[in-house]
Amino acid sequence: MTRLRSFCCCFLASALVMTVMTVDLHGQRRGSSKELGYQLGTMWYLGDVNPNNLFRSISHSAQGVYFRYNVNPRVSVRAQYMQGTVEVYDADHPNAHQQRRDLGFLNLVNELSATTEINFRDHVVGHPKRRLVPYLTAGLAVFGHDPKGIQSNGIAKPLREIGTEGQGWFPGEAPYKNWGLAVPYGLGWKGTLGSAMTFQMEWVARKLWTDHVDDVSGVYVNSDLAERPTSPSLEDFQGNPPYVSEDDAGAWEENIEEVYQRGDPGRNDRYGFFLVSLGFRVSKKATTCWEQ
Repeated sequence: MTRLRSFCCCFLASALVMTVMTVDLHGQRRGSSKELGYQLGTMWYLGDVNPNNLFRSISHSAQGVYFRYNVNPRVSVRAQYMQGTVEVYDADHPNAHQQRRDLGFLNLVNELSATTEINFRDHVVGHPKRRLVPYLTAGLAVFGHDPKGIQSNGIAKPLREIGTEGQGWFPGEAPYKNWGLAVPYGLGWKGTLGSAMTFQMEWVARKLWTDHVDDVSGVYVNSDLAERPTSPSLEDFQGNPPYVSEDDAGAWEENIEEVYQRGDPGRNDRYGFFLVSLGFRVSKKATTCWEQ
């Protein structure tokens, strides 16, 4: 099912991009325009710390700006910059295993994307009769991120440099990348406000190829096997292995090579946005002969 979902996302993005590439720009100028816009909303995340509930992520504001070229009434292309924050904690999850693991993170994500929008009905900026038009969107993006843990004094500390799963201090474990590629996809509704303004509401997700937006992916690694000194903060942010209890607290010392699952490496993370946008036409005034 995961592979099928990934294939569908990539296929949708490719199909929308190819649609734009094959449009006859010289023969489809009716309704073309250019816009600058501002977006405001909230960011969501799904991953090892929040496996299946979009609304369990702590809400932080997300915002961005975009430039959109409306090629014709059915096709638009958009360049966009987005910034948002996700924050989730095991302590807020109803699952007892996650509560005992007691992990959490705060991550500020910056993203640049190029997307295509396919409108289900004609949409022309300033058209008095097209108030709300549904659309699909997909494309490509590059994003940067840096998950942090919150210390007892309230100060955020980067988790990547700690190496919570042995990155940088355990044999064969290199630090993960703090940037990556993504496939944005989603749907929304857009409309016009007067002759020069537009608004839109959209839900969009990102298909990712990383499992480290939350810094959780593989297994706990015993620091006694480290090939170089570990971070003093490792114990504070590594989390609690499932075997830890009053009766077997020394189990790891007795079985030093033993590993215990910390996350699910077979399932990449995802994030996305709920957004409301306001756009302003920056091209020349559109024609008023809407039915031409």
